[in-house]
Amino acid sequence: MNSRRTFLKTGLIGVSGVAVAGLPFQATRAGQGVAKPQEDRFHLGVAGYSFVHFNLDESLAMMKRMGIEYLCIKDFHLPLNSSEAEIAAFHQKLAAHGVTGYAVGPIYMTKSRDEIDNAFAYAKRVGVDTLVGIPNKEDLAYIAGKTAEYNIKYAIHNHGPEDKLYPNATVIYDLVRNLDKRVGMCFDMGHNMRDGEDPIRDLKRYTDRIFDIHLKNVTSATAEGKTCELGRGVIDIPAFVRMLRKVGYTGKCSLEYEKDMKDPLAGLAESTGYFRGVLDGTR
Repeated sequence: MNSRRTFLKTGLIGVSGVAVAGLPFQATRAGQGVAKPQEDRFHLGVAGYSFVHFNLDESLAMMKRMGIEYLCIKDFHLPLNSSEAEIAAFHQKLAAHGVTGYAVGPIYMTKSRDEIDNAFAYAKRVGVDTLVGIPNKEDLAYIAGKTAEYNIKYAIHNHGPEDKLYPNATVIYDLVRNLDKRVGMCFDMGHNMRDGEDPIRDLKRYTDRIFDIHLKNVTSATAEGKTCELGRGVIDIPAFVRMLRKVGYTGKCSLEYEKDMKDPLAGLAESTGYFRGVLDGTR
């Protein structure tokens, strides 16, 4: 397996758009051109929570610098009560920066079923097919009915050992496995690891119910573990990428960077470069 230094080097080159890491030498010799690798069916995005301290214009400027085209929309950038005109203007601004909003959330909805109703109506108005949420367990059957009514996937977010409702992927899967197929999870691989679980194993086990991924690494497989740059933690990212390909994952892998949230660009850019280097180096 290539070292982290190798992946980081190729990844940072990849940000500039000139990387050919992982391609055979014969494919790059003069006169033969460069073989085009098969495109992965999953795409890199950013979880909007990474930009909690930044307005939309600032957030989109950072995404443009990194060349990331997909955003999971948080309500501090597009409030839940946004009008049709405000939503249209929001999408127009994203498009001007080459960005697509592919999902909304996470949205907490543990106080009443009105919050569930409002969240689904919001997702419908925004025009996305995935709603990331944190509901009460007793409302899951009700949510399953909403997914059928709106034809919108509902992805429950796991938050690690501090989360008494959904600490890891196994807890979520056991709750939703017999519900409508549109009820699943937003798999936070870092929090899953912090709860002592194996994110690579669980990606394989629960792939049919994983609709979105919050891509991150953590400093340790314990409750004390902290989010860190993608190439610096204890999760084997190359093995995770190989499993993404093996199971045929087609959703987004959205970086959620929580280490330096008031100054996230350097960490996000490093993680972006590393991930792209891993993609090149594992083909």
